Amino acid sequence: MSDAAQPTAAEVRAAAEAVKTALDRHLAAVERRSGEDDPAVYEAFNQLAAAAEVYDELLYDRYDEVTPFEIPGTDDSLPPYAGPEEPNAISVLIRRDYAVAEPQRLLAQAQRVEAAEYDDGPGADEDAAGTIHGALGVLFGEFEPDEIASRHKEFGLEEGDSTLWVTAADEPAEPGEWLELPFEGVDPQRVVCRFDVSAVFDDEDAEDGEEAAATDELDDLDLDEDEDLEPLDAER
Repeated sequence: MSDAAQPTAAEVRAAAEAVKTALDRHLAAVERRSGEDDPAVYEAFNQLAAAAEVYDELLYDRYDEVTPFEIPGTDDSLPPYAGPEEPNAISVLIRRDYAVAEPQRLLAQAQRVEAAEYDDGPGADEDAAGTIHGALGVLFGEFEPDEIASRHKEFGLEEGDSTLWVTAADEPAEPGEWLELPFEGVDPQRVVCRFDVSAVFDDEDAEDGEEAAATDELDDLDLDEDEDLEPLDAER
């Protein structure tokens, strides 16, 4: 990088001060948190992560030095929160993916629902449970999404990734305002908190556990420097 493009010493120091301020805010939010998933703590965490990232970049550009710490989950996650400090409304956006692992089980469950609903004979939608898309409509029309999530194996489904976003708004939406395109135009900077579930996290934890176990095994093989070793018997 050329000297002209380098940040000034004052800019680096200002970034360091911003980290200190963000650190104090994060500690204060943690001390005042109202529960395990307090949005204020999440917001303070994101602000601290953003400030630390800026400082780290400026420090490297100016002095070719790096910080000794790393805050995980900021590169590929959400940008710092920039929504209202006191939201008057929120929206909860949920996505859950499933694979249709056992189609016959899915069809059978949908047919049971239809049979229970029309005890006196077939109803107007007697063929709805005869196809996969029809069976899905029957089941999701009968059961709440959370119940399907907890009983997915009973319905022949296999869980995939899922995510839940809580977004802040200045005012509640008007009735019917967003029904045509319910998931369009979500502002990532108004996401108060998000919760992700994915098998990839389990794989990463398993890899970390395997690496730790391998390190422990190597440590167990270390010999004490003062340990007396018996000479090998030359005659076998």
